[in-house]
Amino acid sequence: MVAPGVRREAVAHVVATHGVSQRRACQALAVDRSSVRYRSVRPDDAEARAAMKAVAAERRRFGYRRIHIMLERQGIVMNLKKLRRLYREEKLQVRRRGGRKRALGTRRPILLPDAPNIRWSLDFVSDALTDGRRFRVLAVVDDYSRECLALVADTSLSGHRVVRELDAVIARRGRPAMVVSDNGTELTSMAILSWCQRTGIDWHYIAPGKPMQNGFVESFNGRFRDEMLNETLFSTLGEARQKIRAWQHDYNHHRPHSGLGNMSPAEFMAKKGLEMRAA
Repeated sequence: MVAPGVRREAVAHVVATHGVSQRRACQALAVDRSSVRYRSVRPDDAEARAAMKAVAAERRRFGYRRIHIMLERQGIVMNLKKLRRLYREEKLQVRRRGGRKRALGTRRPILLPDAPNIRWSLDFVSDALTDGRRFRVLAVVDDYSRECLALVADTSLSGHRVVRELDAVIARRGRPAMVVSDNGTELTSMAILSWCQRTGIDWHYIAPGKPMQNGFVESFNGRFRDEMLNETLFSTLGEARQKIRAWQHDYNHHRPHSGLGNMSPAEFMAKKGLEMRAA
């Protein structure tokens, strides 16, 4: 236990769990009582935080030093060390870029969605036909309703193809507020960059080697592979597309989902619609 906040939490836990006094808990944990009883008088700096986030959203490649200058121009004078602390607490650090352009991502922590079309997740799944030819499947999932919005199977799925399929889903479903994906070449291409700029939709990239940050579509991919791809042989690409479409319909309308109270995504959305109308 190094940080004072962690020490205070430990003392509070011992007091609540074992019913001892604060003095006894501090003695047992070798913690100074003055640090436990201290109450911060530091202001929350809500105005400065909001202004800093506004500058970071407008000027995406500015670090804390340039943001400091921009805030001074707005009349917000602050010590550079304090601004750096707030900058880190708001998680506004600029990611180091590679040698090529990438589609625009977000610089804020990703939150759980509370309505449909707040966040979609994308990923690819690969499989093979009986003659050994490989094909890939683009999976698009709504993270709130768990509905599978698209399962596109083909031997080649470029960035331009991903854009066309997303436009088709948007035409029948509506626009998402955010799209989440990994850093695959198709999803960091110029086609995706142009699409993000044209539509104004945020694109959030998970950290490299961290598939758990895209857990909804990863969970879906596991079910898709276990219940469909590993159980079925495909002789042709057309046959694969037909069977995948049938499985997608069953998944959305009939298959119970434990994360939705054992309802299917369609049943879950129908129930939510009734609750909203009743409210």
